[in-house]
Amino acid sequence: MANKIVANNKKAYHEYFIEDKYEAGLVLVGTEVKSIRQGKVNIKDSYVNIRNGEAYVYNLHISPYDKGNIYNVDPLRPRKLLLNKREIRKLTGLITQKGYALIPLSLYLKNGLVKMELSVAKGKKNYDKRHELAKKDAQRRIQRHID
Repeated sequence: MANKIVANNKKAYHEYFIEDKYEAGLVLVGTEVKSIRQGKVNIKDSYVNIRNGEAYVYNLHISPYDKGNIYNVDPLRPRKLLLNKREIRKLTGLITQKGYALIPLSLYLKNGLVKMELSVAKGKKNYDKRHELAKKDAQRRIQRHID
């Protein structure tokens, strides 16, 4: 069964060098899954932090479900990620290095479950971003001349 991508973080590829990718489940409550299925989620400014041996995602905005009334929860609350202890220890070791962070890349449905693809990423400097844009621009010009 194919994965249905609900939200993508395109900004992450521009802002960071992506090193490793991991898949994690999310602990969701109430009507959050229904909102995610409708695509009412934003992962653009979200990040992952490890606290007390557990991984949490912050600034993941899941809009309240229309028909959820009292069962809706805070849209920006921290949500726990489901990872193995071995994976959490490995990620902790990686992000303690200077310049590395855990960034969500996408949120998708896999066999009816909500999963998040997160990555260990190193922040790009401004000159790296300019170099990347210049390279893409040159590729577009070459492609235009070929066609």
